[in-house]
Amino acid sequence: MSLITPDFGLFFWMTLIFGIVFLVLAKWGFPMITDSVQKRADRINESIAKAAEAEERLKNLASEQEALVEKARKEQARILKEAADSRDALLEQAKTQAKEDASKILEQARTQIAAEKESALRDVRKEVASVSVAVAEKVLRKELEKDSDRDELLGRLIDEI
Repeated sequence: MSLITPDFGLFFWMTLIFGIVFLVLAKWGFPMITDSVQKRADRINESIAKAAEAEERLKNLASEQEALVEKARKEQARILKEAADSRDALLEQAKTQAKEDASKILEQARTQIAAEKESALRDVRKEVASVSVAVAEKVLRKELEKDSDRDELLGRLIDEI
């Protein structure tokens, strides 16, 4: 028996065993293997489809995110503009109110100054009048110390009346 050239019997039995193994594999093995390969291919295709769908969703989410960011920026700009407008309006209102208050205070001060001036003038006039009366009284007393001077002054006053 040579290793390079097998005998006819060995060849026959090897062919027969190969045929039986092939038929068993063809009947039960190959369908299971092809079914497993097919299932795996289906899972891979399904995974690819899901990955493509996920990628598409990510693209949509990215565009939605950009839209939301843009919307948020516009809203922020609007809110900042409203805040600036409110601030300007409040400042203008505060300035107007301050001017009105200042003019009221100034007018009250002018009125009070005028009243104080008038009061001071009245007091000065009263004081001048009382000083004048006091001076006149002293002058008359001095001049009318004598009875003859008093009688003469009374006569003149009666003549004038």
